[in-house]
Amino acid sequence: MRMNEVTLETARLVLRWFRETDFPQYLAMSSDPEVMKFLSGTPQTEIEAWKSMAAFMGHWYFRGYGVWGVEEKSSGKLIGRIGFMDPAGWPGFELGWTLARESWGKGYATEGAGRAMEYAFNEMHRDRLISLIAPDNVNSIKVAERLGETVQGETELLGRTVLIYGISRDEWLRQRASV
Repeated sequence: MRMNEVTLETARLVLRWFRETDFPQYLAMSSDPEVMKFLSGTPQTEIEAWKSMAAFMGHWYFRGYGVWGVEEKSSGKLIGRIGFMDPAGWPGFELGWTLARESWGKGYATEGAGRAMEYAFNEMHRDRLISLIAPDNVNSIKVAERLGETVQGETELLGRTVLIYGISRDEWLRQRASV
C-alpha cells in the first residue's frame, strides 16, 4: 500500500507524521498521570508509549488516515497528538486530541482539531465524525463544543464509559455559514 504523508498547518501548529525523534517528547506526555487521567487512567510505560506511537503510524498504513504529531511552529517541539482513529471495533470515525500539559490552555487543541475537522469534511468527504470523551474531562468537552460537536450518546470503550460527541458535515457547514 502506498501512503500519502498528509501534513496540515494552522497559524501556530503543524500536524505531521510522527518521527522516531519525537519519541522522548511523546513518552514525556504519555507518562504524565494528568495527561493520561481520562485516556487509559494510568501513565504509559516506555514500551506502551512506543507501541502507541507505532500504532498511530500503522493506522495510516491500514486506513490511509490517522493521528498526527502536533508540532508547535514557534519552538519546533512535539506538543501532542491530534487526528483520526477508526480501528476494528471502534464506535465510529473519531477525531481525538491529546496535548502535553505545558500546552494546555493555549487554544491549541481547538485550533488543531478544527483544522483536522476541516480536512475530514472537505478533503476526505466524511459525512460525520465523533469524539469519544470521558464524562469528567471538562476541558475536552469544551473543545468538542467549541468545534460544534454535541453529545449524541455514550458507549463503553476499553472498559470505560465515554460520551459520544459528534457533528455531521451538514451541521458543520451550517455553523460555518452563520459565522
